[in-house]
Amino acid sequence: MRGVQISYLIEHPEYIPQLAQWLFEQWDSILGEETPEARIKKLKTHMNRDKLPIAWVAHANGQLLGTAALRVHDLEGREDLTPWLGGVFVGSHFRRQGIGAALCAAVENGARSRAIHTLYLFTLDKQAWFSRLGWTILGPCIWQQRPGDIMCKPLQTVADLVSR
Repeated sequence: MRGVQISYLIEHPEYIPQLAQWLFEQWDSILGEETPEARIKKLKTHMNRDKLPIAWVAHANGQLLGTAALRVHDLEGREDLTPWLGGVFVGSHFRRQGIGAALCAAVENGARSRAIHTLYLFTLDKQAWFSRLGWTILGPCIWQQRPGDIMCKPLQTVADLVSR
């Protein structure tokens, strides 16, 4: 898709209602949120640039395409692992165009610029897709009675490359 931009969510609060609706429809059955308003409240906590959680949005020509976030924690009971790539979502009409991969890259770059060396994520069913982006399975995990996997990705920072 042409003209795709990735920005901090805080720069585009106008996308929050649409994002909330998408995420509510996608994950409500798992997260148990009562209303899209509960999701709006959570998204507003991600309106940061310099402290976690931070959300990014992909957009083109004034249209929201997707989102991803960098969070301190994303999986109850695994507070030993931090930080996390979470909430990766691309609107159904915009999938299979590289937008999800671009969002993940933006989060990884955001983590690198904050001197973060390893990122984690949890997925129920996108292991193959994340593997293609360089993620490896750390181990299985049950979440909300559903089996999934925790994955990790070591990030090389500019300092790592310079010190070689």
